[in-house]
Amino acid sequence: MKPATIESANQIGMLQTLGITLTEIGDDYAVMEVTVDARHSNYFGGGHGGLLATLADTVCFFPKPLLPAGRLVTTVNLNVNYLKAAKMGDHLTARSHLVHLGKRTASLTVRITDGRDRLLVHGTATLAVLKQPEA
Repeated sequence: MKPATIESANQIGMLQTLGITLTEIGDDYAVMEVTVDARHSNYFGGGHGGLLATLADTVCFFPKPLLPAGRLVTTVNLNVNYLKAAKMGDHLTARSHLVHLGKRTASLTVRITDGRDRLLVHGTATLAVLKQPEA
């Protein structure tokens, strides 16, 4: 598998459709951003929880030791705790943190905040390691 970069991640069709951008790849973290607009609305006119879940799930793939290293992973568990609703126009920042990387699994925490640094979502993800990076 070809290692992921910010540029290649931002070419993912789902991310382009939703307007989500990978902005940072760190040694044990990654950051994605999106501004909530009409394509993200729910029945009540706010940001859809599915956008937040997608953001939480996707940002977990991009800390440097995972896809950017060429390690193939897939989500086996995602736990999303919704604390506040996202509103139209909110600029959201999702940050994942890799807390464990083993031969078979990776564990991460994730936080999503709005433009005023209010915590909207926190959660955890477990990823199965399907293939190690090529040496």
